[in-house]
Amino acid sequence: MRLILRFQKVFLIFLIISSVFNAQDKKKKEKKEQYEFTMIYQVKTTPVKDQAKTNTCWSFATTSFIETELIRMGKGEHILSPMWNVRFTYPKKALNFVRYNGLTNFGPGGQAHDVMNVIKEYGLVPEEVYKGIVINENEHNHGEMDAVLKAIVETVVRKKGGRITPVWQKVIESTLDIYLGVPPKEFYYKGKLYTPKSFVDSLSFKPDDYIELTSFTHHPFYSKIDLEIPDNWSKDLYYNVPIDELMRIIDYALENGYSVLWDGDISEKSFDKKKCIAIVPIDTLEETNEPDKENDIKLVREKFINQDMRQETFDNQTTTDDHLMHIVGLAKDQNGTKYYYTKNSWGTKNKKYNGYWYISESYVKLKAIAIMVHKDAIPKDIKVKLGI
Repeated sequence: MRLILRFQKVFLIFLIISSVFNAQDKKKKEKKEQYEFTMIYQVKTTPVKDQAKTNTCWSFATTSFIETELIRMGKGEHILSPMWNVRFTYPKKALNFVRYNGLTNFGPGGQAHDVMNVIKEYGLVPEEVYKGIVINENEHNHGEMDAVLKAIVETVVRKKGGRITPVWQKVIESTLDIYLGVPPKEFYYKGKLYTPKSFVDSLSFKPDDYIELTSFTHHPFYSKIDLEIPDNWSKDLYYNVPIDELMRIIDYALENGYSVLWDGDISEKSFDKKKCIAIVPIDTLEETNEPDKENDIKLVREKFINQDMRQETFDNQTTTDDHLMHIVGLAKDQNGTKYYYTKNSWGTKNKKYNGYWYISESYVKLKAIAIMVHKDAIPKDIKVKLGI
């Protein structure tokens, strides 16, 4: 009897020890399955901002891109005003909407070239000079302003007085001044007096040095095209290149110290807003991961993306013009898969990577609508094809 009891104790101890080792092995295996990133290239940039309750990612991302370019150019770190671009773009969108009799897009969205167009005409200013917040709030909130502006232009196109008067444009300007503040004609910054245009000149920043590129087969490659997305209200032109060359431009830029402005679709479930990773899994996300749980997303195999897949998703509108972000690095996971280290404009609070995302090569390849880069960030052979 004693022998049996002793045997049972030994067997119980064996089971306990085995369960401990099994649990440790399971944890090691799970850790191995989770994403671990190693940076390959990283461009120095400015702190992450928060667009808060606005649809102005286009201005925040492009402002970050310009701030990063100024660092690359040796001009130092300057925190620029995203709301300056919003203030001067809205009146032009309003005029465009009225001229098209309301049969075009009007809203808070925009594109990277909108910022460059503002700089060329109105200059730019530091954020400390023009914050775009006039009441005692800690964050931007454009819900009411956007609705008021849309109500104005929709009322104007109805022509209730039988014709459109020139007064309505003053109403738009006044509304923006009330909500965002009156733009300064001159300002002091770091002990010097500037106008918005002289500030641009002091930085030697040239908006015409930056170009936008896209990749779709319904237009000829190596031509400049009017990309059919609602927020391209100004009908600015994009260079159209094959997708493999677009990806090569992104990699070449990062390798040579340039950052990349990315415009794309974030509507997929695999653009995980909790874990700040974006992938294109072969299986559905629900089968491979559990996004509602707090554990790390596990490594999954991704789809191979080609030009035809891009075109199909653009045509059926599962790839749409959702969001602009700023690519400032290239990383790889433990399997060697490439990811673009991407600066977002949703702040840093409760963000896994402090406001940054890891977006897989497959995701960028499928979901990129367009990019903006400095003209010197394009490989020479592609520049020749484009006639740049």
